[in-house]
Amino acid sequence: MNRSLVLILSSLILLSACKGNAQQQVATPAVQLDSAQLIRDLQFLSSPSLEGRLVGTEGNKQARDYIAARFDSLGLAKPDSGRFQQFPARNNATGVNVLGFIKGSQFPGQYYVISAHYDHLGKKGDKIYTGADDNASGSAALLAMAAWFKQHPPKHSIIFAAFDAEEGGLMGSKYFAGNPSVDIKKIVFNLNMDMVSRSDKNEIYASGTFHYPFLAKYIDSIRPLTKIQVTLGHDDSTKGAHDDWTSQSDHFSFHQKNIPFIYFGVEDHPDYHQPTDSFEKVNKSFYFQVCQMIGQTAALLDRQEKLK
Repeated sequence: MNRSLVLILSSLILLSACKGNAQQQVATPAVQLDSAQLIRDLQFLSSPSLEGRLVGTEGNKQARDYIAARFDSLGLAKPDSGRFQQFPARNNATGVNVLGFIKGSQFPGQYYVISAHYDHLGKKGDKIYTGADDNASGSAALLAMAAWFKQHPPKHSIIFAAFDAEEGGLMGSKYFAGNPSVDIKKIVFNLNMDMVSRSDKNEIYASGTFHYPFLAKYIDSIRPLTKIQVTLGHDDSTKGAHDDWTSQSDHFSFHQKNIPFIYFGVEDHPDYHQPTDSFEKVNKSFYFQVCQMIGQTAALLDRQEKLK
């Protein structure tokens, strides 16, 4: 082969490789969450003083007000419907979703919803179900991601939703999906977090790709960037209801509207729905690494002009 032609082809290949690397760097942006604030938020939201955050209780209100104050301090906009979205919950209680909003810089008419529920089981006798993993962990992660996106404006508009009354039948997210703060047709994706702080196997599941297979490649892109084992699954009903998490948390309310979702969560542990699900039992290192990974996933998804 002509040596000049070889040099030209080699240069083109090198240029193509450099371009590919640049695209990869854009596709997987670095995300650095505030670890100290993350743990402070987790510790407050799982404090026994909130008495388990049962919908309709004073402790639930304290958690709600705390999240709203953090949204305010971060400068998150209020949706047109307001910071609080009230709805009827069980036992004549009033549930309250807390909503924050960042307008997208390039695709403001496309909305992602990043969500976590902040309620838990409350008290039973003299036992307080503090719900550190379920789901103070997801709520604190929600705040950390809101802080990061406020400093690194997203391309798509993002609604940060702290849902209430999840434990009572996904009531907060169902109400939001039926009464969204924006046109439901403009909501194109939901990232939901519920129980993200504990795993003896150093593992967290990304559920939802069975229903929306095109999302799997984004998880594959994130795996090399974290020491956490990110596993797909728990979303195939043919494996039995016990193995299918599709309807087990707030992402289901979006799935019912044909909105693609990824749900991040760990498998049940012995303290699930027990008074022993406490702040002290959270693996802080694992938790922070998981939150970093989820934040990076959200940033990667936001960089896409269209999820496909």
